[in-house]
Amino acid sequence: MENFIDQLLKNIEEKRSCSVVGLDPQLELIPDEILKTAFRKKGGLLRNAARAVTEFNRQIIDIVHPYVGVLKLQIAFYELFGFWGVKAYADSIKYAKKKGLLVIGDIKRGDVAHTAEAYAAAHLGTIRFRGMQETAFEVDAVTLNPYLGSDSILPFTKLAKQCGKGVFILVKTSNPSSKEIQDLTCEKSHVHEIVADYVNTWGKDLIEKSGYSLIGAVVAPTNPEMIHVLRALMPNAYFLVPGYGAQGGRVEDLANCFNNDGYGAIVNSSRGIIYAYTQETWKENYGMKHWEDAVEQAIITMNKELTDVVREVREKR
Repeated sequence: MENFIDQLLKNIEEKRSCSVVGLDPQLELIPDEILKTAFRKKGGLLRNAARAVTEFNRQIIDIVHPYVGVLKLQIAFYELFGFWGVKAYADSIKYAKKKGLLVIGDIKRGDVAHTAEAYAAAHLGTIRFRGMQETAFEVDAVTLNPYLGSDSILPFTKLAKQCGKGVFILVKTSNPSSKEIQDLTCEKSHVHEIVADYVNTWGKDLIEKSGYSLIGAVVAPTNPEMIHVLRALMPNAYFLVPGYGAQGGRVEDLANCFNNDGYGAIVNSSRGIIYAYTQETWKENYGMKHWEDAVEQAIITMNKELTDVVREVREKR
């Protein structure tokens, strides 16, 4: 079985895309035709909402899978609908895997050691009991919060090594208040730089033949110089880059996230892709009648913009 990083690089090459589509379902933004069908059935709000989410995700996956190799599912948008929402999360993952896509579970877990072991087994491993075994969630990688230190991370890195899965650790995030902690200075280094050093250490024994580690980092392109420093601190880490599109991330800020070979980063857009049809600019520029057309055009546009960035990076090396 290929490990996550090898599969990631293969998917990037096959799809010619370093884009990641985030499936962050918001009930009020799902097309009416899907909502009406789901809510005609019996079952109550939570169950019908989960049905709508599952069908919406299925249609989004059908649209984008020819153009991208990776999806990211933020679990909070599924837990919102309780048991049925978690089922929608699991079902969406299974459908994406059938389409040959890699799936990142955006779970941002981080807890004490024995609890982290349970989280790691649930999201990266296999549950075994009395001769039986089963996988809870079939994701290929997860996101983690390192605030509790190594105790909260090592159970995941252990399973990543055993199962060939990937881990993306929060280093520098895109939310405005991240600076309250991540940009603090401690012994002449910023907190995000200290975390980056740890990411490099945690990942050094999991570097694959490609030169990239199974342990990556979540790094937002908030400041070009800052990204340049983080890229130097984590040369073997693949960056999962949030903030593109709806969160205001600019294409021109992305270049430093990549290594000179044009690899080293995948870039996520959630609302900017899956809810492209809600933006007036799409209607004005393309005159689209169907929401699916806007989604498809949005991912095509994103791929083109990122391809241009990667080309510029390679030309400058």
